[in-house]
Amino acid sequence: MTGAGPLILGLARARARRLTAWTEHLWRAGQTSPDQGPAIGPGEVERLLTPMAEAEATFFAADAAALDRAAAEAAGALEANPWWARTRSAFGLTNEEADFLALMTAVELDPGLGRVIAYLHDDGRLTEATPWLAARLAGREPAPASWPDLIRWLLAAPVDGASAERLTSAWQADPAAARAIASGVWDDPAVAERACLPDPAAAQWPCLHPAALERLTAAADPREVELVGPPGIGRLTLAAQYADARGAPLLAVDLTVFAETAAPSAIVTRVLRQAAMTGALAFFRNADAAPPAVWARATTLNVPFLRAVRHPTGEARPIELAPLRIDARVALWRRTTKAAPPTELVAQRLTPAEIVAGAATPTGPLLRRRPRPDHALLTLLPTPYEWDELVLPTEIRSQLQAFESQVRLRWAVYEEWGFDRLTHLGQGISALFGGPSGTGKTMAAQVMARSLGLDLLRVDLAGVVNKYIGETEKKLREVFDACEDSGAVLFFDEADALFGNRTQVKDAHDRFANIEIDYLLQRIERFDGVAILATNRRQDLDPAFVRRLRFVIEFLPPRPDERLALWRLALPSHAPSGEEIRDDIDWSFLTDRLTMTGAEIKSTALGAAFLAREEGVRIGTRHVLTAAQRELAKQGQRLRMPLREAGE
Repeated sequence: MTGAGPLILGLARARARRLTAWTEHLWRAGQTSPDQGPAIGPGEVERLLTPMAEAEATFFAADAAALDRAAAEAAGALEANPWWARTRSAFGLTNEEADFLALMTAVELDPGLGRVIAYLHDDGRLTEATPWLAARLAGREPAPASWPDLIRWLLAAPVDGASAERLTSAWQADPAAARAIASGVWDDPAVAERACLPDPAAAQWPCLHPAALERLTAAADPREVELVGPPGIGRLTLAAQYADARGAPLLAVDLTVFAETAAPSAIVTRVLRQAAMTGALAFFRNADAAPPAVWARATTLNVPFLRAVRHPTGEARPIELAPLRIDARVALWRRTTKAAPPTELVAQRLTPAEIVAGAATPTGPLLRRRPRPDHALLTLLPTPYEWDELVLPTEIRSQLQAFESQVRLRWAVYEEWGFDRLTHLGQGISALFGGPSGTGKTMAAQVMARSLGLDLLRVDLAGVVNKYIGETEKKLREVFDACEDSGAVLFFDEADALFGNRTQVKDAHDRFANIEIDYLLQRIERFDGVAILATNRRQDLDPAFVRRLRFVIEFLPPRPDERLALWRLALPSHAPSGEEIRDDIDWSFLTDRLTMTGAEIKSTALGAAFLAREEGVRIGTRHVLTAAQRELAKQGQRLRMPLREAGE
């Protein structure tokens, strides 16, 4: 479509010549001052006090008819331009607003017109368009106006925050809008550079979420709904398919990309402005980054748009995109690549984006393609241990292995066998590791994560709990979301600090503390990932929370045979290089007389190693007992057995 740039410049110049002729006529008649000097003559006073419409019309009819006709013809040519007509229609511009926007656009296209504008203002400093001059150029008597459509569509604005209602305020057109009006192609760089383009073939793919698409299609207005789901679930593809069904292109942007560059209201308006001119369906990802007032204002612009959020906001009717079931995951894989489907498609609820990315390079485990969350409240714990290094009673080990087995098989049981009907509130698996400190709770979590091939993320409880109302819930939601997105195991150490008993309400603090616990109970129940909670104060946990856990595993101090295994693991006979580093050890004494936990045994073994290295000898019982004395002293205990009775 041909742009309106040449026609706008032609109109501005024709009208400027017309008004210049009238101004010069007034100078010659002594009714105005060509240099705006301090002296004001009686002729100028008479002109200012007398309506000039009739005199001006007479002048142009008798002396400047050619200029009058040229200006009228230029205005008619611009009005006949389809792109200009589309601009006026899309933004609902009145005649006054259209004339003003045309003048500002002309100045943007030809800065030299600024000197002409200053001349017509009789003020060398006023080089920008004003409402007064726009009216005079159009042959109208200037009158105050509010310019609502120019402002709400961000097409133009007063310079330096001047009043929009003053006739002499200088205005400027938005540069992107001016270029688009002139060129006939509306392509705002601020929007185009950050657009989220779906796969061109996505609109033609079989729909991954047919129920959601059906609900979306049945909606009377897409502005009244929001697509709900985690990143990668297919919201962008679904929006592209919906737009294709409407016969419209999709204009998709991610609001979080603009967070540091512009206010959400301005970005939403610019996107809707482009959608209005291109006939596209605007689609906003991470729409919850904008406050409700932005969407209330956006609705008044009467441009169709669609929003995507992680959680329902309550501002629109939610349409939730459910995770793909096993058969759908396998079908998507086979549609994307000829490689055999990996076992991760069954073991993990991978999103469509993860499956497509994995199919593009089908080597290595898909799980490791999930990004690790970069979140201040989560710490990535190392997972160096394997099952052989975990020394526990048989019954506890069996429970841990059952926990791991359920994590591996849950989607096969839920989806292929249909047991998801029993888990409608949430399909995650959570376990409580209780018991005294040092009995292996954290190590067991590390072993589980390593065996499952998952990252282990520990929650910073000090950062989660916040004294401000609503902040704790917000941080908890961020933590759970990050772990669901990454597929990691979520680990709450010292969980009693967060999952404690609800208290009797005595003041507002108690009431809001209970609200936080209630939220946590609901969120852990809806959590679709794997969560492990560790505590040495199980009695302080809220019973309602414990009831929601799939496994409750009580870790006990090691028995003599377990202590022996722990000592042997902690004190190897040879270094990795093959050097012998251990002397004969009185294992029975260590096992029978030192009732230490696994953590204490590790600490003691480390201390003994340093003692022996300092002396330049191999590790012996004497070093172990000396280190044990120091370790027990931390607990206020003493090792009374003399060292010589230990075989020295």
